[in-house]
Amino acid sequence: MLLQRIITALILVPLFVLAVFQLSSEYFSLLIALITLLAAWEWTNLIGINTLLKRGLFLVALILPMLWLQFWTQFLELVAQKFDWPDVRDYSGALEWLVTVPVLFWVLTMILIRTNPEAVLKLKLRVPYKALIGWLVLLATWLFMSRMRAFYGSEMTLYFLFLIWAADIAAYFTGKKFGKTKLSPEISPGKTVQGMYGALIAGAVWASVFVTYYAFRNGFNFMRISDFILLSVLTVLISVYGDLFFSVVKRQRGVKDTGSILPGHGGILDRIDSLIAAIPFFYAGVVVIGLMS
Repeated sequence: MLLQRIITALILVPLFVLAVFQLSSEYFSLLIALITLLAAWEWTNLIGINTLLKRGLFLVALILPMLWLQFWTQFLELVAQKFDWPDVRDYSGALEWLVTVPVLFWVLTMILIRTNPEAVLKLKLRVPYKALIGWLVLLATWLFMSRMRAFYGSEMTLYFLFLIWAADIAAYFTGKKFGKTKLSPEISPGKTVQGMYGALIAGAVWASVFVTYYAFRNGFNFMRISDFILLSVLTVLISVYGDLFFSVVKRQRGVKDTGSILPGHGGILDRIDSLIAAIPFFYAGVVVIGLMS
């Protein structure tokens, strides 16, 4: 299993790094949309949507707002010209506020899983509510990954990806070597507190390396450096509980993996569960740090 995971990662990581640096913002957004839709397909199965029609409708419910958000500025320009309303162009930055809802959702999810995991595991939501949750978090994943690449560039996007990957690897090996205390045995018996600490330390180290490099190039001041390291560590923490959230859904469904498309990793959701929770929080933090500078 570990060998399969390594081989799959060695194939996919270089391809994704190439995509981050070589694709235009539009094509990168399209790539993330395709990955998101594959994850959405797995989500429908995970929550018990079994008919092709309903699965297709769920995908359409994602595609339509994706198109609207992708062409938001063009839409505002059309309104400005059609109704002679030039001030409407000022609303181009309104999409930034959409990050508030997924951030609040993931912070609340983290608190609930941390304080009362048994209650979360026993929570029985109806399928429409699960569909709404999946729609929210998957749409947010596509939107803020796309905006990260478009507005903050390839380096920041790759930094975020390596932050989550490094944390996942550190959590796995630290947990294997030193894991004794279960983080949330009711939800995921394999995860340990020591593994989580390993992930947080890896996040802090990776952030320190990145901001040191970036400081020489762009003149980060001390406050921005410390803020960025703190943001990175908190992002890793959110990602850990994002992983646990999907573990809850899988346990309720009675499955180990969300799919089998990635050898050694399971499904798309199994591979990006941490990222899904982390990207809105990280994006919001980068925006706030930028406004404070």
